[in-house]
Amino acid sequence: MPARSCPKPAYSCFSLAWYGRVRDNLTMETTLGELRRLASGAVNRRTETGIPRVAMVQGKVPEHELSAVYEPMLNVILRGSKTLTVGDRVLHYDAATYFVMSVGLPAIGQVRPAATGEPYLAVSLTLQPRIIADLLSDLPVPAGGRFSECGFSVAPVTAELLDAWLRMLRLMQRPCEIPALAPVYEREILFRVLQGPHGAMLRDIGLPDTALSRVNNAIHWIRQNFDAALRIETLAERAAMSPSAFHRHFKAVTALSPLQYQKRIRLLRARALLIAGEGSVTGIASDVGYESPTQFSREYARLFGMPPSKDVATVIASLTAAA
Repeated sequence: MPARSCPKPAYSCFSLAWYGRVRDNLTMETTLGELRRLASGAVNRRTETGIPRVAMVQGKVPEHELSAVYEPMLNVILRGSKTLTVGDRVLHYDAATYFVMSVGLPAIGQVRPAATGEPYLAVSLTLQPRIIADLLSDLPVPAGGRFSECGFSVAPVTAELLDAWLRMLRLMQRPCEIPALAPVYEREILFRVLQGPHGAMLRDIGLPDTALSRVNNAIHWIRQNFDAALRIETLAERAAMSPSAFHRHFKAVTALSPLQYQKRIRLLRARALLIAGEGSVTGIASDVGYESPTQFSREYARLFGMPPSKDVATVIASLTAAA
């Protein structure tokens, strides 16, 4: 009778798995440490790196700058944490997580330092549909591939994704290599995201006839014509959908109805103009599309927590104190 192989004790398999997880965590922490060092020159606003579409930010970002229309992007937190409110959804993400936004969305953000008191630090990659489409053309079509219903979400980073980011940020030390290598590392970063839970969302950005891409066409129109009257039927026709299907898909992607989306764009634009001293409350309300200054002030206070004049005075006082 042939001898039977003796299986490893269960505790041995458990130990191997445990040591494997510990090793992976240590490797990721080492990578995060180098990424933090490379991004340490960032300031508390968008800081360009010299690498196309790659930026970084560090420190206490003024609250009014975090209330904005966020462009499609991949955002990786290196230290600290961030809260992002889009419509009625609130997302929390911290170090070693990443955030994907596939369409331009009006959102309100808040950043916090690490538990050690060290400042918030993050890097981002602006997403270009053309680059994603080019990458997809070189990859096999996934079996049973699904489309994404949501336009934004958070997931934990992987060691492979962090490694790709590390190669990208090291180019800041070798700028002569950026033209040759940055496109390669950008494709690698996108490839790693395609392999993860956000893969369907990223694919939808690069494919021309998904529900997300058609909703995105409507979003572009609203952003360019935010001060105009909004007709759902016209937007639905632009998106090649029935009005009911368009409304459903728009809300799924943005967490806002089309009318709510337009209001957020108007109010964010108005706030930026008021802070810049570009006019009176009544004048700017009219400029962004409001017929009633009273309605404008009421909706402004609902979104930002106080009436326009008081909010602007608070923001300017905080900027003056920080100067």
